[in-house]
Amino acid sequence: MRLILLSIQWGVFILAGSVVAPIAIGNAFHLSLSEIAGFLQRSLFVIGIASLLQVFFGHRLPIAEGPAGLWWGVFMIFAGAASAMNIKSQVMLQSLQMGVFISGICFLLMSATKMIHTIKKIFTPLVTGTYLFLLIAQLSGPFVKGILGIGYFIPQIDGRVAVPALATLIVTAGLAKSSYPKLRSFSILYGIIFGWILFAVLGITKPINMTVNHWVEWPEILVWGRPVFDISVVITAIITAVLLLSNLIASIEVVQKFLGEQTPVDYNRAGLVMGINQILASLFCTMGFVPVSTSVGFISTTKIKEKLPFIIGSSLVLGISFFPPITLLVASLPVPVGYATTFLAFTHLIVLALKEYGTVLHDDNQLLIIAVSLMVGIGSMFVPAEALRHLPGYLISLLNNGLILGVLTCILLEQGLKIKANRDL
Repeated sequence: MRLILLSIQWGVFILAGSVVAPIAIGNAFHLSLSEIAGFLQRSLFVIGIASLLQVFFGHRLPIAEGPAGLWWGVFMIFAGAASAMNIKSQVMLQSLQMGVFISGICFLLMSATKMIHTIKKIFTPLVTGTYLFLLIAQLSGPFVKGILGIGYFIPQIDGRVAVPALATLIVTAGLAKSSYPKLRSFSILYGIIFGWILFAVLGITKPINMTVNHWVEWPEILVWGRPVFDISVVITAIITAVLLLSNLIASIEVVQKFLGEQTPVDYNRAGLVMGINQILASLFCTMGFVPVSTSVGFISTTKIKEKLPFIIGSSLVLGISFFPPITLLVASLPVPVGYATTFLAFTHLIVLALKEYGTVLHDDNQLLIIAVSLMVGIGSMFVPAEALRHLPGYLISLLNNGLILGVLTCILLEQGLKIKANRDL
């Protein structure tokens, strides 16, 4: 029974982190309800396969796959660009489909040439700490807005949503800090059940009115049509692939350290599998996925370190993707409940970031690098997207992402100072 509950909780965690992005992107491209449901179904299918491929053949760690924040941003940016330039949503989606495929090829090439090991040396505790700090800074806005009910029914703070969401957060946090291991280990699962029931009792869940034609259905390939070549999307995809290496490496680093794994990870193999996963995402017409750093927060909160529950949980997500009625049920999970129940897991990333910084706080130069990197990263998060619309698409996707800008700033400053120090010797 314990194994079943642990596996379900892993599956629920993966689902909770995967539902919002497809729905948001579908709405941005003005897809119909049935098209959004299909998008979600295909996303869950690829996420399940990607998680299993990585745990068996890639990094071999219990790290959940999830929508890459950078790809999420790229899709949203080009959705706006399509509307502004009167390009059909279908054509833009076909171009993005090609972009995701190109990013997969880039990962295969980087792995085949063993470039990933070289890039890994750049990710020092300073860079990893900056990555984690900026990641939570970028995610904190959507989390707080989601819990307060902003955008769920109305564009303002909605008390009828915020109060039960905050109650769900408090219950989940209380369970996570319980002295009873069974409550502590299943805190997120119990929190979701509590929140979902509470929202249903208060009548603030969003029903999905859609007729299901088939109980079992295989996710379709190339539903958007043949990929279309667009130079701005291709350039953006290449840059995105390189920048996603930071996500891949940082996720592996933090989970490996937390688990105390002594077996070295083959980063080239992990990159190879990630390339395969990106190509699968392109074939099944979804966004790109990446191992998510928040897995360490989930593991820390639930104390689940075994691989088997993760494997079964990932298989559960894969299995759900074949059943449209279950997919629709999952899609009906209130977004504020998802944010509330995973809030505490995300806060553990700040703790990990501070621990990484703790190893370098004695050096004034490194303190300066931290300050400048955080200033650049967090500051750029407040630059409105409208101010960048006149720039090429590949620059927009870079300059509109504070996480990537901050990490790149940290890498350039640290490596620059190292080169200067070596020359002065």
